Amino acid sequence: MSTPKKPASNKKEPLQSVKGMRDIHGEVYYHYQGLFEKAQEVALYYGFKPIEPPIMEKQELWLMGVGEGTDIVDKEMYTLKTKGGDQLALRPEYTASIMRAYMEHGMGNQPQPVMFYSYGPLYRHDNTQRGRYREFRQFNLEILGTEKSIADALIIKTIMTILDEAGAKNLVVDINSIGDKESRPAYLKELVAYYKKHINDLPAVDRERLKTNPLRILDSKDPKTIAINENAPDSISFLTGESKKHFKQVLEYLEQMGINYRINKNLVRGLSYYSKTVFEIVELDGAEDGGPITIAGGGRYDYLAKTLGSKKDVPAIGAAIGVDRVIETAWFNKLVPRILKKPKFYFIQLGFEAKLKSLNVIEILRKAHIPILQSLSKDSLGGQLGSAEKSGIPYAIIFGQKEAIDNTVIVRDMETRSQEIVKMADLLEYVKKLK
Repeated sequence: MSTPKKPASNKKEPLQSVKGMRDIHGEVYYHYQGLFEKAQEVALYYGFKPIEPPIMEKQELWLMGVGEGTDIVDKEMYTLKTKGGDQLALRPEYTASIMRAYMEHGMGNQPQPVMFYSYGPLYRHDNTQRGRYREFRQFNLEILGTEKSIADALIIKTIMTILDEAGAKNLVVDINSIGDKESRPAYLKELVAYYKKHINDLPAVDRERLKTNPLRILDSKDPKTIAINENAPDSISFLTGESKKHFKQVLEYLEQMGINYRINKNLVRGLSYYSKTVFEIVELDGAEDGGPITIAGGGRYDYLAKTLGSKKDVPAIGAAIGVDRVIETAWFNKLVPRILKKPKFYFIQLGFEAKLKSLNVIEILRKAHIPILQSLSKDSLGGQLGSAEKSGIPYAIIFGQKEAIDNTVIVRDMETRSQEIVKMADLLEYVKKLK
């Protein structure tokens, strides 16, 4: 005799957010907003202007710009095909989008350089961990249209200033130069020859990179490759006169500004468009365990424009701050956005007649830029006074049935319990004296 099947359960598991993406709410939301305001304030001071590229671009932009052999293109892009057959991708980084906008809108005809900042979410199908998400946020800076070394210094100084004012204490700039068109071929030849000597010890992914993008091997996180990279030839030794002069000047600017730096001969960054200066900014005590954490990085991309179809090169440099990483560090100052003013008044209403007119009273206060807290959904005086006391706000504005009829309010000192009846017409003048 067969056992009867149990009826299928109609219960559904509650839906949750997608892996690597999360809800930003409560105080943390304001921390993100506060950091953006601070970053924007510093960027504007140094001459950067805002730009917001679309969150989706043609997939081809990233294939051409970021390059094959990079983790972003090979493994991490979120792609989709539209009903019309277009292949699109959610932006995994800003720079290629900014360069596309520069070319599309004829910005090369404007006074050079043009300087931009951007802020928003980016998407990479990456391994998730603390401070690294599949939907993550960056504050991004770009200077397009100048080959001058002072642009490199300006980008680094702006990023360092933002991080310093966000609370970072022990910053160092890891920096390298991977050369220009003239110096790169000789270096790559030497690098490939070195890796071929160690071909049997390289993991499969790095053996493949040796065919498509040898520089990416220097960016490998595999322990075997890291050990091999210790003795790899360094790009600085192959710099031509112009590249060597440029790099020397960048270091002189950093020294003049008192910015702590160290040369990292294996630093190449994870994108194919970089040339000359590349750098990362490390907080030496930033991780949870007190170890170092990379919180920003960037570099020059003088040849990206031609890769994307321009008839001539557009010398440029950019950098980005990993906002999520900064927010989650112990040293972050928990910056408060300007819109979040600490209220000194708790608005209390009592009775239906007062509730009807409450929003009108609150609007009078809002127009005068007087921030308040309120609990309009509560009815009892005791409950609202209890909320006011828990909030620690020094004054309460009480608006009851009698006050609604008399066109008055009661202003109560929450510490002394003293209170005074104030005519509605005199309310703004009265509360401004208490602020």
